[in-house]
Amino acid sequence: MSHNNHNPAHRIFLRARHGAGLSALFLAGFLSAGSAPAAAQTQLGTNAILNIGIGGAVTSIDPHFYNAAPNNALAMHLFDFLVGRDARAQPYPGLAESWRAVEPTVWEFKLRPGVKWHDGRDFTADDVAFSLGRAPNVPNSPGGMGGFVRAITKVEVVDPLTIRLHTAQPHPLLPVEMGAVSIVSRHAGEGAATEDYNSGKAAIGTGPYRLRSYRPGDRAELVRNDSYWGGREPWQAVNYRFIGSDGARTAAILAGDVDVIDQVPSTDLERLKRDARLSVPEIQGVRLIYLMADFSRTGATPFATDNAGKPIDRNPFQDLRVRRALSMAIQREALAERVMEGTAQATGQWLPPGTFGYNPAVRTPAFDPAGARALLAEAGFPQGFRLTLHSPNDRYPNDAKTAQAIAQMWTRIGVQTQVEALPWASFSVRSNRQEFSMRLAGWGSTTGEASYMLVNVLGTHDRERRTGASNPGRYSNPELDALAARAAATLDDKAREALLQEGVKMAMDDLGIIPLYQLVNSWAVRKGLRYEPRMDERTIAMSVRPE
Repeated sequence: MSHNNHNPAHRIFLRARHGAGLSALFLAGFLSAGSAPAAAQTQLGTNAILNIGIGGAVTSIDPHFYNAAPNNALAMHLFDFLVGRDARAQPYPGLAESWRAVEPTVWEFKLRPGVKWHDGRDFTADDVAFSLGRAPNVPNSPGGMGGFVRAITKVEVVDPLTIRLHTAQPHPLLPVEMGAVSIVSRHAGEGAATEDYNSGKAAIGTGPYRLRSYRPGDRAELVRNDSYWGGREPWQAVNYRFIGSDGARTAAILAGDVDVIDQVPSTDLERLKRDARLSVPEIQGVRLIYLMADFSRTGATPFATDNAGKPIDRNPFQDLRVRRALSMAIQREALAERVMEGTAQATGQWLPPGTFGYNPAVRTPAFDPAGARALLAEAGFPQGFRLTLHSPNDRYPNDAKTAQAIAQMWTRIGVQTQVEALPWASFSVRSNRQEFSMRLAGWGSTTGEASYMLVNVLGTHDRERRTGASNPGRYSNPELDALAARAAATLDDKAREALLQEGVKMAMDDLGIIPLYQLVNSWAVRKGLRYEPRMDERTIAMSVRPE
């Protein structure tokens, strides 16, 4: 591949976590179809049924409804992206077999010929145009896809296999962002609601599997798409089961009821590693577990009261001193080592070392309970206050246990904290309605770089600008927004990374979120199978192969 250093619009920023750079994949503008992962081209004629047990809760089949890892993982079986991402977050050609910047503000994608929808109709650029229009506009979405298409000002269908995406200013992130928006068919999706995807009526994709059935809270049943453009998968059918209980997932893999589980419980990790019937592949992930306060109110916030149980007339979390006190009261290493039993890394920012935008100057906050009490007193809470910390109890490894440990740490500095842990389906809806004063949450930076969180979680919630789609606390920092926008439009890799590192420091100094730890992703897999672990933690049948 030749490097075009004379046209910086042909370049993109992303570096591999352990290497020189994803930029190299984009420098010439074009990528060949031969770059696709070998797994996509495997031809294994077998009629086996694969049983997968996942710990996260899938809330919809609609791939544009909610930008959450379990939903995205299931959608990957049915739908494709213009640009794929492999297990280490590196891009490769998907439904687009090549792309280039034909002008500084125009990206052209050449689409793969001969791709068919599950119902046999032809995939065309018109379907891409429909998908990009639909993705940010799904009714009742608790956290949608608007952040990925925010830069697009015009979608131009040049011909059935060519589409051009126009932006207001140079936007080198665009090909990577196209690795997050599932492409759905216009003929099945036009006028369809999320319920039509859940029923299967509109769930017509180009992916390696078709939907046989979806039972919320139980499972999705998938059947192989023998006409898949990327090659036939080895599994005739996949039972994709939702097993929220840690103990039940472990029991299922030990009993042979499932072939693969994710979110291996930390309490069972060593035991499963010693079991000769299993293997336990692992990888450092890009998911941060963090706390986010309520920034949506200046007056009383619903779950913070004085020590007598009366509402506080001002929202304490609007005061940086209170946020700093709460952060300083957390023993992050103890969470990583004791609660997570070594399956997490304590951190003071949202990306692991080696990723694009990681700032080595932003350290893990020191545990300082005396300093925390002094800051609370300075902020007008010498006796502390009372708080309810809300957490999911079935979404992230040890999520409710982590919340309980934090509650104990905060109680020791005078913030009497109780925990209300809820199933993810209920938690996510209530959180996105701003019903909580403090919440435990997680975010996987699947693009492997810092702007993904800056735009979607820390960005000001703005439907028109399509920022802050996953910002339930409604944190807003206009200076940070401006910096993130400037970084997104900066073509030079080094200059863009410097801006992102500045953004990381600004966000962490202001504690728009309170970072806790980054997860190490693990799976338990039956002997006779091999699993390629993914940094984005998604559990997919396409990563499972017979040995």
